[in-house]
Amino acid sequence: MEPTGKRTGLTREKVLRAALDVADRDGIDKLSMRRLGAELGVEAMSLYHYLPNKAALLDGLVELVTSAVRPDNDSPAGQWPGRLRDFAVAFRAELLRHPGVIPLIATRPARSAAALQAVEDTAAALGRAGIPPLDALHIINSVATLVTGHCLAEAADTPGHPGQSTEDTPGLAAFPVLATAVAEGLGTPRDHQARFDLALDALLDGLQRRRPSTRTKNRPTTAPD
Repeated sequence: MEPTGKRTGLTREKVLRAALDVADRDGIDKLSMRRLGAELGVEAMSLYHYLPNKAALLDGLVELVTSAVRPDNDSPAGQWPGRLRDFAVAFRAELLRHPGVIPLIATRPARSAAALQAVEDTAAALGRAGIPPLDALHIINSVATLVTGHCLAEAADTPGHPGQSTEDTPGLAAFPVLATAVAEGLGTPRDHQARFDLALDALLDGLQRRRPSTRTKNRPTTAPD
C-alpha cells in the first residue's frame, strides 16, 4: 500500500520545514510526531516514512538551518578571514530567524551529509591557504561556537521557555558602571551588533596572528653548529 505521506505530497524537506515552523513558534519542547502530523494534516505514523524517530527529526532541523548558510569558498585563498567573517554574519542572521532551534544547534553536532559537506568544503578552502586539516576544523569550530553562543544570549528567552523572573532582581543604583552601560544602550539591538562585531573581529584577528607562529612552532629545528 502507498504511504499516506506520498498521497498527500509530503517530502522529507516539507516535513522538516513544518517542524521548523513549530519549533520557531512554540519551542522544541512542544515538537512531537503527533503535533507535527496535526500540523501537516496526516497521521503521525506516516511521518516515520521520512524520519525514523525523534532524534532523526532533531538532526534534520540542525541540517536544515546549518545547510541554509553556504560559505563562499571560491575567493582567493589569502582572503579566508573575510570569508569566515561573511559566513559568521550569515550564520548569525539565520539562527536569529529560527530562535527555537538555537539550543539544538548548540547541543547537537552536525551529522547529515549536507551539513558535513559544508564543513568539508570550508576546511578544504582553508587548506588551500596552507592551513592543515586539524587547524582548519578548530578554526571553523571556534567561529561557529562564537556565533551560536552569541545567539543564545541575544535571543534570550527562546520560544517554549518561560521568561526569567525579575522579582528578586536588584536595582542598578548600587552598580554605577552597569547603570551607565544600560543608559548607553546595553542589551539593545545596536549593542548586540556591536558586541558581535567586537568578538568576531577579535577572534579572526587572533586566528590570523596565530598562523605564522604556528608555522614557526612546527618547523623542524636545526642543531647549532
